[in-house]
Amino acid sequence: MHYLLFYEAGSDYATHRTPYRDEHLRKAWEASDRGELLVGGGLANPLDGSVLLFQGDSPTVAENFAKADPYVVHGVISRWYVREWTTVVGKLASNPVRPGGA
Repeated sequence: MHYLLFYEAGSDYATHRTPYRDEHLRKAWEASDRGELLVGGGLANPLDGSVLLFQGDSPTVAENFAKADPYVVHGVISRWYVREWTTVVGKLASNPVRPGGA
């Protein structure tokens, strides 16, 4: 299954994340290398949050990432939440569905 981790940032996100960015990116790349994090990045125009796409058997992998992320630990992120995402189209779809049910 796929899980989206949404981060909502407080004001001046770009400045407040700076001291923690390398550690955040290191943890993200480690999660990616383990096959847990497929893709992630900041929302732009305005830069006010991020979305990270995880895969796993439960939302725990995304939740554990957030709980240990320096952005969350140090209050850069004002709110985070995880949503299950039923992906049905594309090479990475966890539940592929073709026209006609085939």
